[in-house]
Amino acid sequence: MNADQERFLQERHGMDVVLKARQKGFTTVIQLDMLDDCLFVPNTSAGVIAHNLNDAKAFFADKIKFAYDNLPQAFRSLVPAEQDAADSMKFGNGSSIRVGTSLRSGTLQRLHVSEYGKLCAKYPEKAREVRTGAFNTVQAGQSITVESTAEGQAGDFYAMCQKAEHKMQSGEPLSPLDFKFHFSPWFTSPEYRLDPEGVVITAEMTAYFDKIEPYVIEVQGEPLDDEQRAWYVKKAEQQGDDMKREFPSTPKEAFEVSVEGAYFSTQMATMRKQGRICRIPILDAPVYTTWDLGYDDSMTITFWQDVGMERRAIDYYENSGEGFGHYARILRERGYDYSEHWMPHDVEVHLLNKEATTRKQEAEKAGIRPIRTLKRIRTEQDGIEASRTFFPNVYIDEERCDRLIKCLDNYRKEWDDKLGVFKDRPRHDEFSHGYKSFESAAIRPQPKASKPLDLSKLKRAMV
Repeated sequence: MNADQERFLQERHGMDVVLKARQKGFTTVIQLDMLDDCLFVPNTSAGVIAHNLNDAKAFFADKIKFAYDNLPQAFRSLVPAEQDAADSMKFGNGSSIRVGTSLRSGTLQRLHVSEYGKLCAKYPEKAREVRTGAFNTVQAGQSITVESTAEGQAGDFYAMCQKAEHKMQSGEPLSPLDFKFHFSPWFTSPEYRLDPEGVVITAEMTAYFDKIEPYVIEVQGEPLDDEQRAWYVKKAEQQGDDMKREFPSTPKEAFEVSVEGAYFSTQMATMRKQGRICRIPILDAPVYTTWDLGYDDSMTITFWQDVGMERRAIDYYENSGEGFGHYARILRERGYDYSEHWMPHDVEVHLLNKEATTRKQEAEKAGIRPIRTLKRIRTEQDGIEASRTFFPNVYIDEERCDRLIKCLDNYRKEWDDKLGVFKDRPRHDEFSHGYKSFESAAIRPQPKASKPLDLSKLKRAMV
C-alpha cells in the first residue's frame, strides 16, 4: 500500500467519504479490502457502484476478478467462485460481490461508490437513486465508502463532504450513520516530486504556495520542499485550469474550481487569479439590481454598483414561492439607495388574475420602482456570450455573493447520457436562476464610464 491507502484503512470509520486527488489508489485498496471481507467472512454481500457501466465492469475485471484469479490455487479451492460473471462473483462460503450503476435491490454489508462527484454532476437522477436506494440496502453498523474527485458544488457529494468536514472540525462524535471526512491532497504522495533545477517559480506561484502553506504544515508537519513545488509548477503547466480539480491542495480549493461542461470556467479562474472575487466595500452611491423572475422556481436578485468601468456585485438574494411584496421588503431591509431595477422581458407578461395585470405592475404596486425591462435575447447562447464579454469588468463580493459565485461556477451544459457528450444547451438546475440575474446585468445597456467616486465616502466598511 502507499501512504494514503494505509492511512485510510487505519483511520476509517465504517461510513466514510473521501475527497481525493488523482492517482491515489483509493478505488483499488477499497475494492481489495472488500474482496478480502468476502473471502474471509462468510455470507458477506458487497457491491461497487460506478458512474457508468463500462467503468463498473472495468473495476470488476481489473481489480476484483484479477485479484481473485491470481490467488494461490490452494486458497481458491477452499473458497471457490461458484458463480463468475462479467459483473458479479458468488463464492462457496456464501459471500458475493457485484458491480453496477445503482444496486438498488438486495441487502449489502459493504458498499463502495466510486467517483460519486461525477455521478452527481452528470447523472443527478441516478445519483438520487443511489442515495435513496443503494445507501438504504446497507444497515447501520455496516460499511459504505464514497470516494471521488470534486466536480463543482452541485449535488449530494458536495453536500456529504461539507457535512462530514463540519462534523470533523467541530469534534462531534460520529454515530454509525454519520460519514467521516477524509481528504487526500496531492502533496501527501511521495512520488509527486521533481528535480527543481531549471524550473521557474513565478511570483504568482510563490504567492499560491504561501497561501496554502499553513494547511500544508498542518497536514505534513512542514512546508512544501523545492521538489514538491517544482512538480506542482510543471504539472500545473500541463493541466491548466483543471489542475486544482485533479490535484487539489485543500478541500475548499477542490470544490471552487471549474467543472466539466461549465460555461464560465475560464472566466472564473481568471477572476480568482486577478483577485476580483474579494471583499468589496459598499460605497455611498446608487445601487441598481438585476433579476431573474422565477414562477415556481427561484427568484434571484443581484445588487450592483458601478465605479468607472468596474461592475461590482456587492450583494445577492435568492428565494422561491414568495410574491413581490416579500422582495420589496428585502430591498427595503438592505437599505441601499436604488437607482433602478432591471428585470427580464417576461416581467411584461400578463397574469391570470382578475385585473389581468402584468408582473411589472404587481411589482410596482409592491413598491419596487423604477423598473426597467430588458430586451429579449435571441438565443440562450447569445446571453452566454454577452456574459463572457461582461466578465472582464466584474468584481464580486466573496461573502455577500457566495451563492452567486456558486451559480457561476456550476452553470453548465446538459449531459447527453446516450451519446456520452455535452449537449449544446444549458442544464436547467438549481444554479440557472442565479446565473440569469448575472446575465441580466450583462445584457443591460451599459452606461458610459462614470467619474471615479470619492472612496472616502463609504456607506459601510468591509465587515
